[in-house]
Amino acid sequence: MENGAVDANLLKEQFSLIDRHFRVVPLRELVEHLQSGRSPGHNSVVLTIDDGRRNFYEDVFPVLKEFRFPATFFVVSRFIGAQEWIWTDKVLWLSEQSARTRELSISNLDPLFKTLNRMSPVERDARINALAAETRAHIPPSPAGKYAPCSWDQLREMSDSGLVEIGSHTKTHPILSSISDAESCCELNESRAEIERGIQGKVASFCFPNGSLEDYRPSQVRQVAEAGYTCAVTAVSDLVDDRADRYQLPRIGIGPEADVLGFSKMLDGVSHYQQKVARVLGKGP
Repeated sequence: MENGAVDANLLKEQFSLIDRHFRVVPLRELVEHLQSGRSPGHNSVVLTIDDGRRNFYEDVFPVLKEFRFPATFFVVSRFIGAQEWIWTDKVLWLSEQSARTRELSISNLDPLFKTLNRMSPVERDARINALAAETRAHIPPSPAGKYAPCSWDQLREMSDSGLVEIGSHTKTHPILSSISDAESCCELNESRAEIERGIQGKVASFCFPNGSLEDYRPSQVRQVAEAGYTCAVTAVSDLVDDRADRYQLPRIGIGPEADVLGFSKMLDGVSHYQQKVARVLGKGP
């Protein structure tokens, strides 16, 4: 599930569909099945949400409680408590302030993100600051509004509920392929330690920032295991079967704009297989 504006009524419709036709299981249960070599089970669904924004606590968590659905919430540790912006949110915020600027227009955001993803964090931040200067936009010191993060108290409340597992999404949300293995080792270990202190509990799962295959290296997959995580998720679109690598679990992203029909096609794999067929025929991305 992508982390964006949440329509509570639509979310309830989506969850009602899940409740009628699927079995929602915690991520840890899926991993236990994979470790034992067993199939995850027919019509099993795992819910995951990235980043750590407050709208998850305010809008999604109440609906999870209503349906008694477990979920995993991957958070950027320095983002929690408004210590730092997530850099991608800075770009989105700038785009909203300067939509008429060509490079920050909606149509150019994808190529801009692709360029920034390949830069080192120092180069990337310098480019974002340059964009802010070019558009005369002053980025607030702390993220607010829809970009505001959860607090540690809110994360503890959700963790203590038994419904929400808190996982790591790194310390500062770098694209791992843009940093050294030594730097990614710090991101993995320090984020986990910060989150465990903050929630006063264990962190077992990890989420690769951005999560496409070009966004991390095989050596960094090994680092996740060496750091003691039991699993990691990516943004590679696929279904999980008993042959899945628990340190590169695929996911099917579902945006907040998906209507119930579109949501159903994504959830049962129809859209996924349509895309696979289109790629084979040379008619898809």
